[in-house]
Amino acid sequence: MQANYGDDGHALLGAWFQLIAAQDGQTDQAKLGAINTFFNQNIQFTDDALLWREKDYWATPIQTMGMRGGDCEDFSIAKYMSLLKLGIAPDNLRLIYVKAKLGNRAQAHMVLGYFSSSSAEPLILDNLNPNILPAHERPDLTPVFSFNSQGLWLGGNKTQNDPTTRLSRWRDVLQRMRDEGFL
Repeated sequence: MQANYGDDGHALLGAWFQLIAAQDGQTDQAKLGAINTFFNQNIQFTDDALLWREKDYWATPIQTMGMRGGDCEDFSIAKYMSLLKLGIAPDNLRLIYVKAKLGNRAQAHMVLGYFSSSSAEPLILDNLNPNILPAHERPDLTPVFSFNSQGLWLGGNKTQNDPTTRLSRWRDVLQRMRDEGFL
């Protein structure tokens, strides 16, 4: 981290490690709040074209913290991986592609959903709205599909076991996390 992102990136990674350690024994709700706040306060929304010089780039949590910037996918991936590190089961978390109403237009957006059980309404962790709210309290979001390391869901129905076969960016970011030693 120091070599690639300097003192600032190294400091944020250190703060992340402290946050992870401080969550030991906390409830899932407390973990969700701590992780959502950490990334929303420390990462600035930046378009991929400006930050990575690519139209759509999914950054690893290390890259997101190192650059202190990212777009909605980067926020969601960093939160997802952090919550997995805190012991929240993959079955309880999904990255959710949504259409977000921003003024008079709808824009593709990604959020993280936390499901307390398989039939529960998800709580939404988002970089646009810092409050963790149940999905029904986010009428500005229309879900399109969701996925995690366990599967891919369309319309609430699981479609296949391995989302990496259809989501090349997910496959790529997972490989880069392995290369960084994050996974």
